[in-house]
Amino acid sequence: MIEIKALNKSFGDNGVLKGLDLSAPEGKITVVIGPSGSGKTVLLRHIIGLLKPDSGKVIVDGTDISGLDQNMLTQFRRRFGMLFQNAALFDSMNVYENVAFPIIEGSRGGRLPDVHAIVSDKLRLVGLSGVENKMPSELSGGMRKRVGLARAIALKPSIMLYDEPTTGLDPVMTLAIDNLILSMQQELGVTSVVISHDIDSAFRIADQIAMIHDGRIVASGSPAEFGRSKNPEVIDFLSAGGRKMS
Repeated sequence: MIEIKALNKSFGDNGVLKGLDLSAPEGKITVVIGPSGSGKTVLLRHIIGLLKPDSGKVIVDGTDISGLDQNMLTQFRRRFGMLFQNAALFDSMNVYENVAFPIIEGSRGGRLPDVHAIVSDKLRLVGLSGVENKMPSELSGGMRKRVGLARAIALKPSIMLYDEPTTGLDPVMTLAIDNLILSMQQELGVTSVVISHDIDSAFRIADQIAMIHDGRIVASGSPAEFGRSKNPEVIDFLSAGGRKMS
């Protein structure tokens, strides 16, 4: 579903991505891990087309999105849902209005679907039925993440992107969000890319784990394969996170 080939990106003299290659299989969860500043978020922004590469290709479902103009890219992005690190809810809107926002915006110029039914269904999927009238300030961090996820799946995306979905959550809520990502995968059959520094979470949810170091993917494979890696950067990263190598 997603194929990244020889991706290079620099900001001034700072080379962030350096010939990065990555494949994200269709219908699977790919978790990209790595230390802070390794280029994880920059990679995610390329996948959704917020950044254009200096060179290389970002191919999504057979289309090199780096070559699309702004109008085509806007239409193409409808295939994506994205859960931002801090959920990025609109503080002035209640839960219902937050989840309804992409549905209404995406229907401009066309027939408006049954917004209430869609919002209710998506909130049910994330386990938040009955909170439509609450404001973001009334929600816990975990609940805000769930509302953000409901909004992200409102337009039935075929690809889900998660930017550090468990950051700032306690262990119980981290496990709940992990289980939610897995349930979204099973219910919707989407292709998912998760950016994370949470090693335990990565091993819980991933079909494939890839690690960025110094702007390149230095290792990738199933969790079992990744846990057996002999790559020194992988060994150091997993050891620092308290995970024993297989």
